[in-house]
Amino acid sequence: MWLDPRNPQLNKNGELHHLLSLDGLPADVMRQILDAAESFVGVTQRDVKKVPLLRGKSVFNIFFENSTRTRTTFEIAAKRLSADVINLAIAQSSTSKGESVLDTVANLAAMQADMFVVRHAASGAPYLIAKHVGPDIHVINAGDGRHQHPTQGLLDVFTIRHYKKDFTQLRVAIIGDILHSRVARSQIHALTTLGCPEIRVIGPRTLIPSDIKSLGVQVYEDLREGLKDVDVVSTLRLQNERMKGSLLASGQEFYKYYGITDEALAVAKPDAIVLHPGPMNRGVEIDSSVADGTQSVILPQVSFGIAIRMAVMSIVAGNWRG
Repeated sequence: MWLDPRNPQLNKNGELHHLLSLDGLPADVMRQILDAAESFVGVTQRDVKKVPLLRGKSVFNIFFENSTRTRTTFEIAAKRLSADVINLAIAQSSTSKGESVLDTVANLAAMQADMFVVRHAASGAPYLIAKHVGPDIHVINAGDGRHQHPTQGLLDVFTIRHYKKDFTQLRVAIIGDILHSRVARSQIHALTTLGCPEIRVIGPRTLIPSDIKSLGVQVYEDLREGLKDVDVVSTLRLQNERMKGSLLASGQEFYKYYGITDEALAVAKPDAIVLHPGPMNRGVEIDSSVADGTQSVILPQVSFGIAIRMAVMSIVAGNWRG
């Protein structure tokens, strides 16, 4: 399988073979995934929720980093495509005995794996795996370090498109721990590619990357100034497990200045929608009245995650003919 050396996610025909990053992913490929997901939303609402697009294929979820929501939605998505799904318990596997990631993957590939869904704490791990698997095996990045979380970024823009239809007139605000967030980077790349003209990032200076403006975003340290007249509010989880040193005084301090409350949301547009990639820390990033309020699309966002992952798996396997 010849892959484009400039973008190793794509084959010689410009079709998706792996999904590793939204950085550099062409707009037409991104729209293909969103359009495919639209049809899978209908499948997830049927009494019989299965389609045979991956029947006979083996999908290995190999999560070197904990995740309940992402792993579960990938598992549900693969099963709804009729694939055989194997969840590898890393703590009980050979890697805990010193085996390298590539040796682990090589052994799984020898068991006739067709697709690897990879989550790893090290940025670039899915790229390394994709480089070393056989030409008929597909790799999907389910989150790598601080780098990317492409399916989360895609489901976020799918949610925005579902409610707002057109990206070209939108103001989008991303609030919180931008420094450690692979979700924020994926959202920014997806929104930029799809034509969103104004993306704002909001947070304390210690949680904003110094080079973030190079991605074409506007930076705000004042929450209400940053939320003024926005169409979309995407608030992020504080990733305390990734923080080193005193980047933040406390969760209570963060909530005081950056928590999304009814009062803070009032300066956004009246029809603004609120997203959160989860898991939510109520009373830290977001108030319960907002999370459960009429402008929240957080639960639909979770449901759309299954459809997006069904779309990605079908497309990389070459079985989508939309």
